[in-house]
Amino acid sequence: MAARPALFPLLLLLATAFPCLLAAHVTISVSPRILSRSGDTVRIRWSGVQVPSELDWLGIYSPPSSAHKYFIGYVFLSSSPGWQSGSGAVDLPLVDLRANYSFRIFRWTPDEVDQRHHDHDRNPLPRTRHLLGASEEVGFAAGRGPDQIHLAFTDREDEMRVMFVTGDGEKRHVKYGVEEGRMDAVVGTEVARYELSDMCDFPANATLGWRDPGFIHDGVMKNLLKGWRYYYKVGSDAGGWSPTHSFISRDSGSNETIAFLFGDMGTWAPYATFRRLQPESKTTVKWILRDLAALGNKSAFVSHVGDISYARGYSWIWDEFFNQIEPIASQVPYHVCIGNHEYDWPLQPWRPSWSYGSYGKDGGGECGIPYSLKFKMPGNSSLPTGTGAPNTRNLYYSFDAGVVHFLYISTETNFLQGSDQYNFIKHDLESVNREKTPFVVVQGHRPMYTTSYETRDGPLRAKMLEHLEPLLVENNVTLALWGHVHRYERFCAMKNSICVGTNLGSRSGGSPVHVVIGMAGQDWQPIWEPRLDHLDVPVFPQPHRSMYRGGEFGYTRLIATWEKLTLTYVGNHDGEAHDVVEIFSRYAVEHEQEKVVIKPRSSFAWYVKGASIMLLGGLLGYVMGFVSTCRRESTSRTSWTPVTREEF
Repeated sequence: MAARPALFPLLLLLATAFPCLLAAHVTISVSPRILSRSGDTVRIRWSGVQVPSELDWLGIYSPPSSAHKYFIGYVFLSSSPGWQSGSGAVDLPLVDLRANYSFRIFRWTPDEVDQRHHDHDRNPLPRTRHLLGASEEVGFAAGRGPDQIHLAFTDREDEMRVMFVTGDGEKRHVKYGVEEGRMDAVVGTEVARYELSDMCDFPANATLGWRDPGFIHDGVMKNLLKGWRYYYKVGSDAGGWSPTHSFISRDSGSNETIAFLFGDMGTWAPYATFRRLQPESKTTVKWILRDLAALGNKSAFVSHVGDISYARGYSWIWDEFFNQIEPIASQVPYHVCIGNHEYDWPLQPWRPSWSYGSYGKDGGGECGIPYSLKFKMPGNSSLPTGTGAPNTRNLYYSFDAGVVHFLYISTETNFLQGSDQYNFIKHDLESVNREKTPFVVVQGHRPMYTTSYETRDGPLRAKMLEHLEPLLVENNVTLALWGHVHRYERFCAMKNSICVGTNLGSRSGGSPVHVVIGMAGQDWQPIWEPRLDHLDVPVFPQPHRSMYRGGEFGYTRLIATWEKLTLTYVGNHDGEAHDVVEIFSRYAVEHEQEKVVIKPRSSFAWYVKGASIMLLGGLLGYVMGFVSTCRRESTSRTSWTPVTREEF
């Protein structure tokens, strides 16, 4: 027995020099072999791995014919308890990519680690020279119905759009009605698809990034009654039907608007891949689902202000994203605006000389095509790609929801004075009926104001301040919401970078409150704005105009009535409110003088509980008061502390 340990160095030497000699008895089994729904879990078991190494890894492949180097993702065998024995198992939920899956185990030797072959975090990607074993294929049951169901508003209040994906493009329908057991209304769907040739750059137009995107179906439910719960399902008798979902239809006469808003969420997947994923996005989804469950029969919608999936040319990440948001997007409209990681590419049509530092290759060669076809927002804004591919769509649009007018803009395409977008924004803001919607919220991806110091966006922000800020101020915009910076930061009401009103934030003019809400999942660190006299030292404490900034992941929820709009920042690490800003309309003084001010509490039903009373007086102009609660003390105001939590 004493001689046994001495064999290990020899075996390790053999494993390094001749890995193929150790592959003969490696077995991989997968159960179940047929999955019922996209997102169902398989268990992958292996045994017989000789002299296990921490570099041994399991590759995930779809389609199974993919070359070794074109894996979807990977996990290290060492993630399984007891892996040192040469046996183990992992559980992986699989999203339907309209092709079967298979799994392969590789030995990756230390001398093959190549720092030039790395992922987005500069971690070396595993190599595929030494195959130890491969599994049988895993597939999805036929006739199980469509995937990736998501809703959106149309230009008509009595309609609701639903989009979904199938693998064959055959006819599909939408059945709907006000009773779950009686969905008698039926509409057909239009079908769209994009091809490899529509992609404009690497990796989207290469074998590495491309996978079959399926067929995108678009149906519109019509003649909806205001504020009713509707039940619906999508599919066909031949291809199968989805489970039944439901939503609350729009009601322009409602005195309450509810929305969940964030940017830069991204995608979680149960594996590592070529690009960094966003595990915190899973927690954002969890808390929003909690809030939706508390709504009952109140309508709401989601607003995702750019940097949607972070697929960046790896098409299967879009599938993971839509699978992740389907529990939300199948019950409330999911609205988006375009970000740099959906669109930017070297030959994009609008690329003025001052923008070359801002617009790069962030879209991964997608040039806006998946974003444009997988979503369909109100309006008809579009821009030719210049490549013959489908136009880039969903650039700028607006709609009313209850007492709020929402305007979405594109920071990636021409917004300068005289452009089509500028003219749209100007006309839209000037046409708002403030008797109907006393509040106006503008949303775009790259922020007009931020204390994150990212020099490459400096010229773009200067152009936004020059061309767009006057429109926001002149038209009394209430809130301007932005993403791109992966933190939450709320500013005072501002004009020309100067706070308007008192130190408490009250104001009588129309300057908007700017809030950066790009904290929903992506975790790249921003850089502090530097001191003017010491560029290597950050501003400390934070500038006066920055009322609150925090490093917790999370999202915001907006609740507005005829008299007051409340925006609450919810942290993912505890699901609680961490910043609340309240903005009162001019109509607040026309009713009783005592108003309820919502304050964050350790446990509360956020739209009912928790109140303190304050006296409102002398509220003049469009927005008569602006009250901030839950403002952090100086220790919180001077630091951004990233907080992450794996729990789900």
